[in-house]
Amino acid sequence: MAEPVHILITGGAGQVGLELLAADWPDGVVLHAPGRDDLDLSDPASIRRAFARQTWAGVINSGAWTAVDKAETEAAAAFAVNGQAPAILAELARDAGVPMIQVSTDYVFDGSRADAYAEDDPVGPVGVYGASKLAGELAVRTIQPRSVVLRTAWVLSPHRANFLKTMLRLAADRPVLRVVDDQQGCPTSARDIARTIRTIALRMIQDTDAPAGTYHFVNSGVTTWAGLAREILRLSARDGGPSAEVEGITTDQYPTPARRPANSALATGRIGRDYGVVPRPWAEAVADIMAELKAEGRAE
Repeated sequence: MAEPVHILITGGAGQVGLELLAADWPDGVVLHAPGRDDLDLSDPASIRRAFARQTWAGVINSGAWTAVDKAETEAAAAFAVNGQAPAILAELARDAGVPMIQVSTDYVFDGSRADAYAEDDPVGPVGVYGASKLAGELAVRTIQPRSVVLRTAWVLSPHRANFLKTMLRLAADRPVLRVVDDQQGCPTSARDIARTIRTIALRMIQDTDAPAGTYHFVNSGVTTWAGLAREILRLSARDGGPSAEVEGITTDQYPTPARRPANSALATGRIGRDYGVVPRPWAEAVADIMAELKAEGRAE
């Protein structure tokens, strides 16, 4: 890469965005992650202005409306960010002749499948958030064929608010945590997602014939929210951190405004075949996050 390679990243302050910015990119790659004042995904004019400021080599849309329950009562806002903004970015990327990566979610599925979902399995979101993300997927794939839709799930990191940090915070004050034990999925490191996106982005930028389409990336293995909580708190207790007993409960015992898929496990064979990405076990990823939080003294 003799000339600078400029990549536009949305959602730079989110879990995946922060890991993208911290990732080890080749010399010559310049990442741009405008803040909301400069690129507001809810404002089409703002998106177009931000895109026009630079000649881009690629676009990574890791920004999203992620307030799953709030989306049930603010559907228009969720669809503006998760559906309309990706459509605009895809149009701009297509017209500029550059590839786009759209980060999506397990919530596009209804959760009724007994085993892991493959990329081509029928979609059927059970809430507004999932429906809005599906709208974004469809727009990107339709408008910009040179794109990758990357579905992931249960994102964890040392940054921002997430399930792992919530469990540690609650365990510091409560002897028993009641956690849903009948929803299963694949806990996934934001850092591993970022590394996967980096692999895809660099190949798509360098090779116009690089594979496109929909892919799944999650850490390997399946557990429940309660199972994940038990592993988090086992590691915490081992290292002298907060500890609590985890009591498994049913979804019915923890009602939320938005329904969640009962099963959101994702199969990752396709990304292994096309991009050589082999996910590591989720427990290994969780252990790394816990170690980083301990080292930085911010597990609270």
